[in-house]
Formats: sequence, C-alpha cells, structure tokens
Amino acid sequence: MDDTKRYERLLERYRNGDLERRSFLGLLGCAGLAAGVVGGSFTSWVRAAHAEVTQIRFDGWGGSVSEALRKHAFEPYTAKTGIQVVDATFGDEQEVYVKAKTAQPGEYNLVHSSGITFYKKWVDAGLSAVINEANIPNLALVMPALLAPYLKMTPDALGAAPYDYGTTGIAYRTDHISKEEAEAQGAMLLMNPDLKGKIGGWNNWQTRAWYGALQTGQDPNNIQDIDAVWEKAREHRELVLKYWESGAELMDLLAKDEIWATEAWSGRVAALQQQGVPVAFLNPKNSFAWMEHMQVLKGAPIAQCEELINFMLEPATAIAVAEAQSYPPSLDPSKVEMTDAVKALPCYDATGKLENLTFEDPNFWTANEAEWSKAWNRIAKGA
Repeated sequence: MDDTKRYERLLERYRNGDLERRSFLGLLGCAGLAAGVVGGSFTSWVRAAHAEVTQIRFDGWGGSVSEALRKHAFEPYTAKTGIQVVDATFGDEQEVYVKAKTAQPGEYNLVHSSGITFYKKWVDAGLSAVINEANIPNLALVMPALLAPYLKMTPDALGAAPYDYGTTGIAYRTDHISKEEAEAQGAMLLMNPDLKGKIGGWNNWQTRAWYGALQTGQDPNNIQDIDAVWEKAREHRELVLKYWESGAELMDLLAKDEIWATEAWSGRVAALQQQGVPVAFLNPKNSFAWMEHMQVLKGAPIAQCEELINFMLEPATAIAVAEAQSYPPSLDPSKVEMTDAVKALPCYDATGKLENLTFEDPNFWTANEAEWSKAWNRIAKGA
C-alpha cells in the first residue's frame, strides 16, 4: 500500500471515530517513520490531524424550532467552547438525507432527525457515526422509553441521542370549528366536504398514508388495505387548498386564516396559541406520535458532537429549548423536574413512559417506503 493510501485510511478511521486522537497521531507517526517520510505529504497529514475543529454543521427544521436551539443551545455552547454551530434548515428530512448520501464525509455533521424510522435509514445507508455514550453522561437522564428503540436497533453502535417528542395531530381554527365538532369527527374532520378549500395537509407520503389508515379504520402500523388508504388520499386532495411543505408554512397558513383544519405538529400549534392565534389541537386515536433525535453522521468531528449533545441534554438547556420550541424534552420527568410551561405542552407525558402515544414501527414503514412514497407522488400530481 502506498503512503498516501495508508495516510488516507488512517485519517478516515480517525474522522469516523474509530480511532482516538492520541492513537491516530501515534499510528500516523509510526507510518511516517516506517516509510521514511520527511516533510512534504507527511507534514500536511500531521497538520490535518492537529487542526482544531472550529465549527459543527447542524441541519434542522427551521422556524421556531431552529430559533429555540440557536438561542438556548448553540449560542451558549459557542460562548463556552468557541466552536461555531452553523445551522442550515430543511422542510423534509429526505432532502438532507439525499444530499448527505452523495456528499464528502464530514460535509454534514449533525441532523435534527425525525425519529426511529429515519434512524434506521441513516444506519442502513452506512451514514450513521458511532458515539461513545460515556462521553454523553446526560444520556442517563433520557427516558428509557425513548432511548430503548435506538439501542434495540444498534446496541453496540449508538449513533444518535433522543432529544424531544411530539405528535402529528389535527389543528383547527376555533373561530370556525367548535371543539365539539372537532372531537366528534376526529380524523374525519379533514374529510369534511363543508370545509372544502379550507383544509390543508402535509405533503408527506407517510402522513398521508397514516391518516388514510385512520380514516379507513385501520391500524397505521399494520395497514392491510392500502388501496382504500390511497382512495381517501384522493378524496382529501379534492378538498385541500394547499399541501404545506414546512412548519413555517403550516403556521403561516393557519395564522392568516387561509386554512381552518389540517394535520399539524403539536409544537407548532402551541407556538401559534402563544401568539394569540385562535387555534386548537386534537390528537385523534392513534394519531402519529414521533420522537426526534440528534443524529451524528460519519465524518463529523465526533468528540465535539458528543460534547454539544451533552450540553444540549443538560436539564437547564433542554428545558429552555423545550419551552421555546414547544415540544417536550426527552428527559425523564421522574429524574428531572419540569417547569409548568413544559407540563402544559401538547402530548407531554408526566409518567415518562409514553404508553398513550402511538409511535411508528420502523420495520413496517421502511419496508413500504419505496412503493408508498411513489404512490403518493403520483396521487399528489392528480393520478
């Protein structure tokens, strides 16, 4: 093996977290001496190894969520460490997933990922890093109910830390729809022909299939009649004013009274309520509950990402972020005292067991993603 390839392999192992910094430098030095390398390329490799990490790239959901993380986590972390957190945004995680698959290692570092199904995608694609749990002591404060699915999937190679949770329920304008009407109709509120032109929806294949299952009386994690689901999706399409693409667009449509009912993320509805918008939130039976995590990608500066995640899971930080973004933190309320503001958030579970929430089955949904995502794309275009 020539010197360049030897150094490249060592550097790749170091960047992927497979080698500690001290071990890497030792091996690099031995390799250089054994090869008789003096100056030149060996010097450049040593400089690369010693280069200080000055920033971490973070990709997240934008809007009030990114604002909360920036103010209460990233800026304090930078003040403490001097490391900048450069945050980019996406409307759907699939966007950053596709880009990361073709990017150079290290171009993407940390992603605010949307749960266990996407975790499986990152892992299966070989893009998930391996983090050292010992370097993130605040993981011990995370609810076992949130951490268990990740450890079950990768017991010896954890690549993420659960950070918050919420639901995709139904938001409705209370100046047009009464609480009694909404609760009586449940998921069928979004199929009410009297609301045609005032209904919204998320342009997301999984949400469309999930709500189609609810509207046909099926278990979302065990759909048997997908044709019936897609027929409901077609009916829904005829009633919709617009399918929204991001949380910011969802909030804008509701705030401007352009739509009166839509699937919605619980935290975004809470944020609208805090702004005085007359909107309420309904979780119909088996509405889509989800957990979010901080996903570390291969090639990221592992030690710095571990440090940042631990900082973000510090109770004071996690609670401040939760209050600002309106999603409950992943911290176990039996171990960490929550504020009244957190306790008042939609879908907050005081027990920490999350037994009343319906989470996705990652194996079921990833097995059907290719076919069902294409099916929804065709329906969205009028098929």
